[in-house]
Amino acid sequence: MSLDGAEVPVPKGATALDALLPPEMARRAEEVGVAKVAMEPGRLLALAVLAGAFIAFGAIFATVASAGEAAWGATRVLAGVVFSVGLILVVVGGAELFTGNNLIVMAWAGGQVRTGALLRNWILVFAGNFGGAVGIALLATGARLHEVGGGAVGATALGIATAKLHLGFVQAVLLGVLGNVLVCLAVWLAYSARSTTDRVLAIVPPIATFVAAGFEHSVANMYFVPHALFVTWLDPAFVAARSPSAQQLTWAGFLARNLMPVTLGNVIGGAVLVGGVYWFVYLRPLRAKARGACR
Repeated sequence: MSLDGAEVPVPKGATALDALLPPEMARRAEEVGVAKVAMEPGRLLALAVLAGAFIAFGAIFATVASAGEAAWGATRVLAGVVFSVGLILVVVGGAELFTGNNLIVMAWAGGQVRTGALLRNWILVFAGNFGGAVGIALLATGARLHEVGGGAVGATALGIATAKLHLGFVQAVLLGVLGNVLVCLAVWLAYSARSTTDRVLAIVPPIATFVAAGFEHSVANMYFVPHALFVTWLDPAFVAARSPSAQQLTWAGFLARNLMPVTLGNVIGGAVLVGGVYWFVYLRPLRAKARGACR
């Protein structure tokens, strides 16, 4: 493949090593979307649980990296870099992530996927992600992870959750838009990869940017806030001493003031601003050309 996008024949028996260019990435994204909606529900749900757990591990790593006294900007960048392990596990290890699956709209827009199948995928994957992330939050709380570092990790976790529930509705939506633009761009770049190394290198910069900037990700929040809620239930004395404001955290507040607006923003950012735009640029012209050739 040449740099201008023209096809260069690959000798028979040889393996192409160059990264895919955007037009090929778009076709791969469409094929992946078709395969995702055709997946058997039980398998889809199991892979979604794994993805929720993987993102939770990234969130734990980011919380630990953020704990303690350090320069604010440098800490946020470090937290972003280490948080990327979550999406790396999803993409390389194989799992189904709701925010990344917003790119299925590229297959839907071209008529390759029905609306009902798209929504079924999103609902099942969202539910599985929630179960996986909350499950890891339960395990982390039971393991008393909040006491690590003399309580610094717990104080940081409580602070993160409290800040998320103090966002205004519109602010949470917009931060969700920005967050999933970068997550879906990381997945989009991974479609160009020919090797595991390529995938890892493609994923880290966009994810580090989204975390460092403080953007919002619905699946990550399925770990951050429930973990804080579990700590308030398990160890109220710790919460009272370390972060009294976290005592006001509630499940209703999490769902209404954070998860709902952030999820809405994630769908807009991933499905419309990334998937929709790339479909319009690379796949719509192909469909229009094909229709014209049939006349």
